[in-house]
Amino acid sequence: MIAAAISLTLGMTTEGVDEGWYDGGSIFLAVFLVILVTATSDYRQSLQFRHLNEEKQNIQVEVVRGGKRFGASIFDLVVGDVVPLKIGDQVPADGVLISGHSLAIDESSMTGESKVVHKDQKAPFLMSGCKVADGYGSMLVTGVGTNTEWGQLMANLSEDNGEETPLQVRLNGVATFIGLVGLSVAGAVLVVLWIRYFTGHTENPDGTPQFVAGTTGVKQGFMGAIRILTIAVTIVVVAVPEGLPLAVTLTLAYSMKKMMRDKALVRRLSSCETMGSATTICSDKTGTLTLNKMTVVEAYFAGTKLDPCDDVSQMSDSAASLIIEGIAQNTTGTVFLPEDGGAAELTGSPTEKAILSWGLKIGMDFDDVRTKSSVIHVFPFNSEKKRGAVAVQLDDGVHIHWKGAAEIVLSSCKSWLSVDGSVQSMSAEKHDEFKRSIEDMGANSLRCVAFAYCSFDIEKIPMEDITSWELPEDDLTLLGIIGIKDPCRPGVRDAVRLCTTAGVKVRMVTGDNIETAKAIALECGILDANSVISEPVVIEGKVFREMSESARGEAADKIIVMGRSSPNDKLLLVQALKRKGHVVAVTGDGTNDAPALHEADIGLSMGISGTEVAKESSDIIILDDDFTSVVKVVRWGRSVYANIQKFIQFQLTVNVAALVINVVAAVSSGDVPLNAVELLWVNLIMDTLGALALATEPPTDNLMKRNPVGRREPLVTNIMWRNLFVQVSIPSLYNWILLKTLSCSDMFGILHRPFTK
Repeated sequence: MIAAAISLTLGMTTEGVDEGWYDGGSIFLAVFLVILVTATSDYRQSLQFRHLNEEKQNIQVEVVRGGKRFGASIFDLVVGDVVPLKIGDQVPADGVLISGHSLAIDESSMTGESKVVHKDQKAPFLMSGCKVADGYGSMLVTGVGTNTEWGQLMANLSEDNGEETPLQVRLNGVATFIGLVGLSVAGAVLVVLWIRYFTGHTENPDGTPQFVAGTTGVKQGFMGAIRILTIAVTIVVVAVPEGLPLAVTLTLAYSMKKMMRDKALVRRLSSCETMGSATTICSDKTGTLTLNKMTVVEAYFAGTKLDPCDDVSQMSDSAASLIIEGIAQNTTGTVFLPEDGGAAELTGSPTEKAILSWGLKIGMDFDDVRTKSSVIHVFPFNSEKKRGAVAVQLDDGVHIHWKGAAEIVLSSCKSWLSVDGSVQSMSAEKHDEFKRSIEDMGANSLRCVAFAYCSFDIEKIPMEDITSWELPEDDLTLLGIIGIKDPCRPGVRDAVRLCTTAGVKVRMVTGDNIETAKAIALECGILDANSVISEPVVIEGKVFREMSESARGEAADKIIVMGRSSPNDKLLLVQALKRKGHVVAVTGDGTNDAPALHEADIGLSMGISGTEVAKESSDIIILDDDFTSVVKVVRWGRSVYANIQKFIQFQLTVNVAALVINVVAAVSSGDVPLNAVELLWVNLIMDTLGALALATEPPTDNLMKRNPVGRREPLVTNIMWRNLFVQVSIPSLYNWILLKTLSCSDMFGILHRPFTK
């Protein structure tokens, strides 16, 4: 704008209003177009961020309405809906608790208090935006939208989308440095040209000095000095690479939009570029590497393998009824039988639905079983202990049913239930037999779940303080073991191979037993069948947890599969890998995965199976829970980095070439061949069309054939500097000679003469 004002003033003063406004007016027009393009880009970006925020807030919940249970958006809830809640869920509306067990709510987002609050009939009120920390229950919706406590709070807040990514910060630093260099050069040129001008060394085309002390008028001398100032301003305009931040914004906005189509919702901008530098991915098994479509395919009950797995005809009625009671009561799922006699509708986690489906096949009447006994206390399934229990009261006593990881439940059993319903002592031989059956199921890629129970004297139950009662977990009777098949996702093996080619190591961290983990890893291509499979390549979470910090650091690089791991084991692995210099991406879906997701360089939560706590702790949400989508995110991350480097090289080449030409010409001849108007138009084309062309290139397959960019690798590489030197020096020399040739009146005997016919 300064250059435009000076140029307009000089032009109109020296050439008159009719002819003198061209240069200044052109500069004003160019500046207006630059502002218009930038403002339009920023506005489109703000619209895109608003859309992404709506996607982030569009939480899917289960709703019971009109007697039917189905999934719905949080925006579609109405007063009177019944919403089931489980660990990790966000309370979607204000409401009251109508039923539940061991329900604990984290209300820190509303009250600021970090202590969880237990909810029961005495304290039934639930506030929107709070998180379920433990237990489960059902709430009746009493307020939605802005009529909730959370809605009224958020109405007074606005989300800040002005986040700058690390790449933008680095580019701002580069632009500032180059701008300072340009300003310094412009200042030096200004001083040199003023000295040349006021000492009479700057000549007119006819060879006479432009300034003669004592002869040249004050106005003419002032105009000459201002013209030189315009040259300096032009050099500054050339030097500042103001298009770099805009190119980053364009690249990130374009990539985020395209990643949505590839089933990845970016929550934090910085993760786009960081994902391109990922050196290792710590992935869950269930739902990410596998389909999460579970079916019971093997069963070992009453000391006998069932063949087929739903044939319980050999069992006594008492044994079968105990098994069915444990399935129906110790679950967070439900069974709905349509009145028209259609197929049963099951709800709950995929594991729960598989068990309930198997229960129906062996003759379970879900509603009938649940009416014959009442639940008096619940120990919700815990990812640390990997088991859950329920205490149910019958007419003749109390049964405590346990369900969980097979080998963990087996270790707590002192007896087992035989075919005739009698309880047999657990001998060492029988224990080994059950253990071998678990290992065999695991070797066949089956997830093993065991059922056990014990009877308890109702008089020993502290009814007055039932919530603090710890359910007995020793001296149990083993009812049986089932093997659940969860097939690998199609395309996972190719995706893992692609990661290996790209220099990204895939590690599987799962809660399943070591045999199941090994089998799935072999099936997915994470483990090589020809390699040595032993510690620490394949390791249990407990073993890794008990290592010293230095030992964990040594083992972390070698670990490929971690079985029977807890969320804390995953966190320890992430920390160990980061200390070794890795850029770590982690997938997670549970509430307890939040620390690992937050600790990782890139946290990837699951959009379907992930809890709201996990999603809020992550950087990117994988909307389809598919590992192949994770690999696509890596491609996009590398594409962002590559596109920015292309634009940097392009812009620096243009800027430095123009700077060199103008500086050399200004010092040698006292004038510049490229004026402010021409340079502004070059900048306009470069910062708009050039940025659009280079910053929006889609990812190519070649990106996955190179190693990840190092965390501390410079943004402008040695190869880029080499290319920049070649591309600047040769064209600059050629253009300077060409411009010098055209501007000299006597070179090669060429004279400027007026054109005549």
